[in-house]
Amino acid sequence: MGKESTVVTVIRDDRPNMKTGEACLVVINGADLGKRHPLTRLSTVIGRSSKTDIQIDDESISRNHAMIVNRGDRYLLKDLGSTNGTYVNDRPTDEIDLRDGDLVKIGRTIFKFLSGQNIESAYHEEIYRLTTTDGLTQIYNKRFFIENLEREMSRCLRYARDLSLVMFDIDHFKNVNDTFGHLTGDAVLKQLAQRIQTAIRRDDIFARYGGEEFTILTPEVPKEGALHLAEKLRGMVASKPFNFDGVDVPITISLGVADLRDYVHEFHQGELPTDFDALELIRMADKQLYQAKNRGRNRVAG
Repeated sequence: MGKESTVVTVIRDDRPNMKTGEACLVVINGADLGKRHPLTRLSTVIGRSSKTDIQIDDESISRNHAMIVNRGDRYLLKDLGSTNGTYVNDRPTDEIDLRDGDLVKIGRTIFKFLSGQNIESAYHEEIYRLTTTDGLTQIYNKRFFIENLEREMSRCLRYARDLSLVMFDIDHFKNVNDTFGHLTGDAVLKQLAQRIQTAIRRDDIFARYGGEEFTILTPEVPKEGALHLAEKLRGMVASKPFNFDGVDVPITISLGVADLRDYVHEFHQGELPTDFDALELIRMADKQLYQAKNRGRNRVAG
């Protein structure tokens, strides 16, 4: 990991007054996270040009990338012949009627389309969701993970229960971005999260810790069980390439595992502590992750 600083995301509330029922786009991934763009014009153009209605400074976005046409009872999204395409719910589209809750991806920015009679309520619910969820992968974010790690460590220490932590990241992820582009890299991160979710329990807390690094907190699971899970995930990722825009991208991950017993032994001489530092358990798992990388990657250490 080697990163001690915490990145603080500021969710902007630059909101013009909106009438009840007005549709809008809310930024859930990208710059100006949480900003709301009302769709009150007859047409709203999105692109890199300073003359567009919603400007996004991103080289992967065309100058005039896409347009949303307000037809009163519906909102039509049109791609304007962009270089990298416009995606709705991860599917490329030339033209589509938007439905409430649709995710619109333009370049590396993701918008959520909100409509209907409860815009204000839906907007505030979305802002709350953004405080706990990563906009790109739609899994928990670092903030939510840290809060729950502290809560679970407290509970498991109090009742002498098992608790394990798996940390992993994508091997040579920079090469993926350099070779295939950041749009493909983003798609790989999202598909990876979806694949991992199919193999973990509902009680497990799966989060994007930052960049290409992920964490899985497994309450009531001893280290042996967490190592078994980590090996299962490693094989699942390596067995099938990811795909974006018709291109296969082979991916492997390296994983590190630590558990509460390791922590108690390392920092409290085997005695259950009355206070604790949750970040130390993260550092222990991260140290094992780097052991996996030093041993050649695409493997588990613990």
